[in-house]
Amino acid sequence: MKGEINFSSFIFYYFTIKKFHFENNLVFFPTNSLLLPPIHLFYFNSMNNQIKQIAERLKGLRDALDLSSAQIAEKTGISLADYEKYESGNTDIPMSFLFEVAKAFHIELSSLISGDDAHMASYFVTRKGQGIAVERTKAYKYRALASGFKNAKAEPFFVTVEPNNSDEINLNTHPTQEFNLVTKGKMLLRIAGKDIILEEGDSIYFDASKPHGMKALNGESVRFLAMII
Repeated sequence: MKGEINFSSFIFYYFTIKKFHFENNLVFFPTNSLLLPPIHLFYFNSMNNQIKQIAERLKGLRDALDLSSAQIAEKTGISLADYEKYESGNTDIPMSFLFEVAKAFHIELSSLISGDDAHMASYFVTRKGQGIAVERTKAYKYRALASGFKNAKAEPFFVTVEPNNSDEINLNTHPTQEFNLVTKGKMLLRIAGKDIILEEGDSIYFDASKPHGMKALNGESVRFLAMII
């Protein structure tokens, strides 16, 4: 039945991932995950390589579930063209989209980001400076804060946005709500065409289905706590 993983699909997926990492000269150690084999890398060749790894996990998940690209796109509320770009590994993959995939198919976000499964059910502590790091682009760096907690109802991240000279702001949408709390610096947050300036200590809660994006101001990096709900 579609949407359920069978053993043969799982085996195909596992060795597809293994072949990918062998061909890209990446060292990994599989552990006993039943859905997404964890891939612990000694190093990342580049930010783009990390995106390609996430894209490969997306493709592996789709194959294991025996679903088409169109079905995944419909389930996660994006266009087929956008999904195919994400799965190609040749473009930035929004964290909000990964959150939607995890929610739609009942898997842990950490499985998509790093290949590790969450195991904690009572509490999960992330020490200062720790957490799974994801560098989407040179301007955006994410650090997941609840990656080890099973069935988390929300996904908190520390996000660092580096300054750039471009006036363009990359806008994203996702069918959830979002909370941002600035902990360092000053940023411009654009929501549905409206520009809002947020400084250290300021926070905002908004409808993330509206096009939104942010930009660091004053030539300095900005850091904020983001929670996708």
